[in-house]
Amino acid sequence: MNTHTHPPVENPEVENVTILGTGPAGWTAAIYTARANLKPLVISGDQPGGQLTITSDVENYPGFAEPVMGPELMEAFRKQAERFGTRLVTGTVVRADLSKRPFTLETSDGHTIRTNTLIVATGASAKWLGIPSEKRLMGKGVSACATCDGFFFRNQDIAVVGGGDTAMEEATFLTRFAKSVTVLHRRESLRASKIMQEKALKNPKIRFEWNVEVSDVLGEKGVEGVRLKNLKDGSSKDLPVTGLFIAIGHEPNTSLFQGQLDCNSAGYLLTQAGTAKTSIPGVFAAGDVADPNYRQAVTAAGTGCMAAIDAERFLEGHA
Repeated sequence: MNTHTHPPVENPEVENVTILGTGPAGWTAAIYTARANLKPLVISGDQPGGQLTITSDVENYPGFAEPVMGPELMEAFRKQAERFGTRLVTGTVVRADLSKRPFTLETSDGHTIRTNTLIVATGASAKWLGIPSEKRLMGKGVSACATCDGFFFRNQDIAVVGGGDTAMEEATFLTRFAKSVTVLHRRESLRASKIMQEKALKNPKIRFEWNVEVSDVLGEKGVEGVRLKNLKDGSSKDLPVTGLFIAIGHEPNTSLFQGQLDCNSAGYLLTQAGTAKTSIPGVFAAGDVADPNYRQAVTAAGTGCMAAIDAERFLEGHA
C-alpha cells in the first residue's frame, strides 16, 4: 500500500533557483534554468509581465515581423518557460535574508521560500506625473519610452516632459520621426549635461516651454493635447500634441535589497563586468534592475540568459 502523502503547499525543501520578476529577464532566466533541469520557481511580483504589459505594440523584438502586443509577448515567454517545468507563484517578496545560503525569502501571503540561488529580475518603474488623465491614456499616446514608441509618431507634434539627460536624449531621438518636439520643463534651465543640452538646443525641431507643469492630458481615445500650468504666474494654456513622453527618470525596484546588495547611487544593482553576478555569491541580477542605460526587452532577455547560466555554473561548483 502506498502511504506516500503529497507534500504541503509550502515545500520545506530548498529551491535550486528562485527568480523574482516576470518580465523578459525573469522568463528568459526561467527558460534557461528549466532546460538545465534546475526546476526554477518564479515569483510574479507586483507587475506580472513587467513594463511590457503597459506597452501596446512591440515592433522591435527580433523574430516578430508583425507588431506583437506587449502582454501577448510576455504570455508567449511564460508558456515557453512553463513547458520546460517552470513553476509560477503569484505574489511579491516582502523580505529577503541574503546573509547566508540558502537564502530566505518571505512572500506577501506569509510563505517562506529557501533557495540556493536567487535571480533578481524585479525591473525598474518609470516615474510618472501622477495625474489621472496620464494613466487613462497610457499606451494611447502617453509613453515613457521613446525607443519603444517613437516610430508611431511620424510627422506628428509631440511633447517630452523633463529637463535631464534622459529627457534630452528622448527629445533628440524623437526628432527622427516627429514633425516637432516640445520639451516641457518645470524650471528655466536644464539639468542635463552640457553636451546633451547643446545638442537639443541646436536641433531645429525641438522647442522649449519653460517654468511649466502638465496639469492635464487632453483627449478621450488618444492624446490630443496637454494643459500647461505656468509655475510663475499660475496661468494655463493648452498645447496641441498627439503624443506625450514622460522622461523624468526610472526607479529600479531594489528597495528589498538596500543594504544587502551593492547598488549605484541611483539604486541600480551592480554586477561584475561581463556577468550577472552581484556582490553576494549565488545572487544574480538581470534586466532593468541592473540596467540604467538600455532598458529594452531584448537586452533584458539577454541578461536573463546570462543570469541563468551564471546560476547553473554556481550550483555546479557548490553541489
